[in-house]
Amino acid sequence: MHFLESPEFWVAIGFVVFVVAAARPVFRALAGMLDARAATIKAELDEAARLRDEAQQLLTEYQRKQREAVKEAQDILAQARDEAVRLQAEAKTNLEATLARREKMALEKIAQAEAQAVKEVRNEAVDIAVAAAERVLAKAVDQQRQAALVDQAIGELPAKLH
Repeated sequence: MHFLESPEFWVAIGFVVFVVAAARPVFRALAGMLDARAATIKAELDEAARLRDEAQQLLTEYQRKQREAVKEAQDILAQARDEAVRLQAEAKTNLEATLARREKMALEKIAQAEAQAVKEVRNEAVDIAVAAAERVLAKAVDQQRQAALVDQAIGELPAKLH
């Protein structure tokens, strides 16, 4: 056991004891720092997982809202198309009714114009006939006969007026 007498041996033993004694607090400090770092990393991972879940929920919610918005837009378009068809049919009906009224009014005006024309033709024919009768009577009836006819007509006038 010659090596027990060697100072290098005792320095080595002292060094080992010192390292073992000093290593324990250093190891604990390193372990504590590593544990703290692991806890920080775990907290960051938990926060990242929570944020990812929150982002996924938001994405799902926004996708649902987008689908609802698309459906609502399609419903609005369908309603607008239906309204356009209804308005077109209503406009067509109104146009047909207006055209029928105008045609009826035009036919009534034409009938009135025809009646007026017939009346004017009759009045003109009566005037012509009266003028012709006056000429015929003026030639055929002498002055005395004319005076007698006028007196007779004046005498019958009160009976004809009542």
